[in-house]
Amino acid sequence: MYVRRIVLCCCVLFAVKAQAAPAQRIIALSPHLVEQLFSIGVGDNIVGTTDHADYPQQAKNIPRVGNYNQLQVEKILALKPDLILAWTDGNPPADLNKLRQLGLNVVDSNPLLLTDIAKELRLLGQHTGAVDEAEQQAVLMEQGLAELRQSYSSKAKVVVFYELWQQPLSTVAQNAWPQQQLELCGATNPFANAVGDYPQVNLEHVVASQPQLIIQPVSVNEPRALLDWSRWPAIPAVKYQQFSQPDSDLVHRTSSRMLQGVRQLCADIHKTRQFFAKKS
Repeated sequence: MYVRRIVLCCCVLFAVKAQAAPAQRIIALSPHLVEQLFSIGVGDNIVGTTDHADYPQQAKNIPRVGNYNQLQVEKILALKPDLILAWTDGNPPADLNKLRQLGLNVVDSNPLLLTDIAKELRLLGQHTGAVDEAEQQAVLMEQGLAELRQSYSSKAKVVVFYELWQQPLSTVAQNAWPQQQLELCGATNPFANAVGDYPQVNLEHVVASQPQLIIQPVSVNEPRALLDWSRWPAIPAVKYQQFSQPDSDLVHRTSSRMLQGVRQLCADIHKTRQFFAKKS
């Protein structure tokens, strides 16, 4: 009996250690998770991902196992992952539930606030064994956000319109990711309290809000059509050619690279701030 207890304890300890071992075969079900894993030095452990994972360059060679609408469960099983990183708001819930029911190790990622990026980096570090690298990246993110907040929180507000999409005309509001960035940069969004995070807006209301700067995020890899604002010269931003076109791959993805995009966005907003300060 004593020997059996020892053997049982050893088996339990081995199982715990095996379960806690750093992941070696990772499926990352979003572009931002792929970026984060590469940023902490474990990108080579990714064996599968979803469409649109295109950074860094090596990410383009990772096998695809699905997209926003559907995950290829059989293909995922064939890759024998020991860790699946799921994007709660970007993956089909039914497919994620199926993976869990099959006993796979699924960990959720759902960053909602700018400060969540650092938290998620640390979480990824724990699951992959890259704790030190993740901590370094997390600290850099926290410091970068703090510096931006300190630099722009007391500056004069700049009225902006964020053209998320041109047809139908859509913008950002409430707790949307870009809305948090605008607040960080000291910008005022007239539609910040609209219903929903990404509301459609009436063009006449945009004109009436008299934005000083129009922000048109666009992807370098997947360019989109932009609204031609030249037909509304009464808008200050149009009259004085105050436009910003940040890289949407930077400002819209919840990864460490976001800091690079937000720094540029804040700089563009500050440039407009200085322009109108000279005119007053």
